[in-house]
Amino acid sequence: MVPVSGAPDTDPFSRPYWEAAARGGLLLRRCRDRGRAHHHPREFCPHCWSEDVAWEEASGRATLHSWSVVHRNDLPPFRERTPYVVAVVDLAEGPRTATELVEGAAKAPRAGMEPEADFRDGVPVFRPLGGRT
Repeated sequence: MVPVSGAPDTDPFSRPYWEAAARGGLLLRRCRDRGRAHHHPREFCPHCWSEDVAWEEASGRATLHSWSVVHRNDLPPFRERTPYVVAVVDLAEGPRTATELVEGAAKAPRAGMEPEADFRDGVPVFRPLGGRT
């Protein structure tokens, strides 16, 4: 297994996800039987257990559901990033996922705000809409 940028070790199944993230793309899996998207990617649909699922590029748009500000974390690389905002967002395609809010989204988070995906070291984070650098 070979790391892709700042991503965790990859395996043959997760490699497309992390390669897309390294290029600035967010992938989901969609069930071909029921049409529901899910995230984090699995080899089967978590809703109906179908194995007929395919990769799909996500829009990167989301709605903030909840968040928590982390003030202390002694594990690297997080100790240098405190405080940081851990969040749960609802992706425009339907799935809910955990992430980190960065930049202006982290300064004044509010339920219902609409951040967009961006990438730090090959890992998805969310920042204010239109705030990509």
